[in-house]
Amino acid sequence: MASPRSWHFTGRIAGWGTPGGTRFVLGAWHDSPLGAFADVMVERPDGERLLLAPSQEVADFVASTYTFDTTLLVPVTVTTTAGRPLAGTPTTAGHAWDVVAGPLTARLHVGARPPLGRLLRLVPRRLATAPALTRVTDPVARVVLRGVRTRGSAGGGRTEHYGAHDLHRLTAAETRWEGEDLGPLGPIEPPVRFGFGSSPRDPSVTDLVTTVRGPR
Repeated sequence: MASPRSWHFTGRIAGWGTPGGTRFVLGAWHDSPLGAFADVMVERPDGERLLLAPSQEVADFVASTYTFDTTLLVPVTVTTTAGRPLAGTPTTAGHAWDVVAGPLTARLHVGARPPLGRLLRLVPRRLATAPALTRVTDPVARVVLRGVRTRGSAGGGRTEHYGAHDLHRLTAAETRWEGEDLGPLGPIEPPVRFGFGSSPRDPSVTDLVTTVRGPR
């Protein structure tokens, strides 16, 4: 991939945990310099951080921004329960997503917008996703979402900006790892340690544009 001044990734991030302490952060991107793809960051109860990536190109880019102990190259698919690709489906309460990524299979149930999600919908999308707005949203996110960042280092002198424009709760999840049932939906506790950004403690789906800018 060429090295432009900035990269823009449009899609969704879903984060959820399990009672045993395994936590997941799913990125499902329908528009990016790498094409449409999904990847999953996993932190196991013993602290091991894994990246499930669909290609070496995706793995190299994500691993240059975040920190992992292990990377697995596996097909990663996210579909609605109707079997349609997630990319063409808006995030909607009542929908469910099926995630398949190597050792991981999961069904995520999307709930209603919390108050913050309704607030995000009031902000014009072009403004909400503008990297410059992260100067305002970053200090707010640290307080409201406990440790979440919307602006920070992406490694190699780059910066990363999260421009969120919608937020839904996850109401339930059925998660299996190598065939083992990991139990019902749980909070992302303790916080994941992949790097900048983190994920809200409460299981949720965030619609956003992520912008990674190269060094000036």
